[in-house]
Amino acid sequence: MTSLPELLGRRARSAPDRPALRFGEVVRTYGELEARSDRLSCALRERGVGPGARVGIWMHNGIEMVETLFAIHKLGAVAVPLNFRLTASEIAFIVSDAGLSGWVVDERLLTAGAGLELEWTLVMNSEADSSYEHAIRQAGHSLEPASVQDDTAAFVMYTSGTTGRPKGAVLTHGNLVANTWSWTFEVGVRRGDVYSAGFPLFHIGGLVGLYPFLLVGNCVVLQPSGGFDPDATLDLMGRSGTTICAYVPAQWQLIVERPSAAVRLSGQRRALWGGSPASRPLLERMVQTLPPDSVISTFGQTEVTANATFLGPEDALRKLGSVGLPALTIEYRIVDASDEDVPEGEVGEIVYRGPTVMSEYLGRPDATREAFRGGWFHSGDLVRRDADGYLYVVDRKNDMIISGGENIYPAEVERVLVEHPAVLEVAVVGAPHPRWGETPVAFVVPALGAEVREEELLALCSSQLARYKHPSRLVVVDELPRNASGKVLKGTLRERGANDVEVAL
Repeated sequence: MTSLPELLGRRARSAPDRPALRFGEVVRTYGELEARSDRLSCALRERGVGPGARVGIWMHNGIEMVETLFAIHKLGAVAVPLNFRLTASEIAFIVSDAGLSGWVVDERLLTAGAGLELEWTLVMNSEADSSYEHAIRQAGHSLEPASVQDDTAAFVMYTSGTTGRPKGAVLTHGNLVANTWSWTFEVGVRRGDVYSAGFPLFHIGGLVGLYPFLLVGNCVVLQPSGGFDPDATLDLMGRSGTTICAYVPAQWQLIVERPSAAVRLSGQRRALWGGSPASRPLLERMVQTLPPDSVISTFGQTEVTANATFLGPEDALRKLGSVGLPALTIEYRIVDASDEDVPEGEVGEIVYRGPTVMSEYLGRPDATREAFRGGWFHSGDLVRRDADGYLYVVDRKNDMIISGGENIYPAEVERVLVEHPAVLEVAVVGAPHPRWGETPVAFVVPALGAEVREEELLALCSSQLARYKHPSRLVVVDELPRNASGKVLKGTLRERGANDVEVAL
């Protein structure tokens, strides 16, 4: 097996002067990336990091994040990327749940992490002795990478859960390597391609795009995280000679609306989209704007190392709206509530098995057993298959909202809102949004004699939830619709959210 650090090491030996990463005006060659990650590994080892230790990475996009990933994996340790949008309470939960030994943190995020006690901290963009660059300068050079196996944990990726608390999906080196080969094949990566993506690197979608290009020896152009600017993105793609790019639908919507988009995108050999549903008009606009046979759809989730299906460019129009065919690494079934296969054309839950499927949910044996019942990973996604075997996503079994590529679970938002004394009960659903695809809307039942104040509930959200999880609208209702067994009818609320509620933009 080839491990993640071995992918880098081979390229560093064969082409040390070839550009590996570009961020702004900074370029790291393969030789520099290997050397700096070696020294950072030594610095981490001096701080007690060894095989199996879990190390947090809490930073914005940048070359240093990639260096840190390789440094951790060279020690046989486990990387735990953290969303830079999370609040202090959300970060505190993950630090405790993952049992982090220490972390590498962007100085801009330190305030939100104040008061958390870890064994060690390295700070990005700082001049202190605890700084990232100081650690690299002071570290030794000698490093013998740890031996890892297919089942050695490489990442713990936190994904929100229906109970309102995130779960850590454990991805192994075998998962990542298998996905790298699959991604390279399905997308058709060639020597000389230059890759640019709008995903943050704490997302599995951001991470998996790195490794295919480093495997082949190509350059990855990293984009700043947050504040997406379509014109700046198009300029960057032109200056860097990008030939393969990937963005979520909300970003593609902004890109293809630019007047000169077709000309500025003419160099793209492959243009990927994924991370959230895309409307039919957007897909048609992308096919019209981008070069012929360039648009590829990807679909999956964190627990299957991001990519479960691909819709190739040859099918972009013929199967518009489909998420394509399973990746070469994936076996799948479509099953009913009894885990029996459903007939062709009927809706069921898609379940997976294969070398890219996670090993477990960290510290949650019950959730792991439930997810893998019958030997197949249960995705929670409801799909149907057409006569040609192409898959179409119908709904999400667990009511997840995807807003601008970010996963939002209603139970997590509901758990916060119901803490307010004026709230008797609440239900959060997704409503259509012209830019983000979906946005959360909260239906609130007031406590007896209480007055619900929108500003107070939003302030409560601000103290406990990342901004993208905040409801765009709060709707006060006398009661929530329920079925005969007392379960809230969220489908009814979604219809109201789509038809009757004017969602704030």
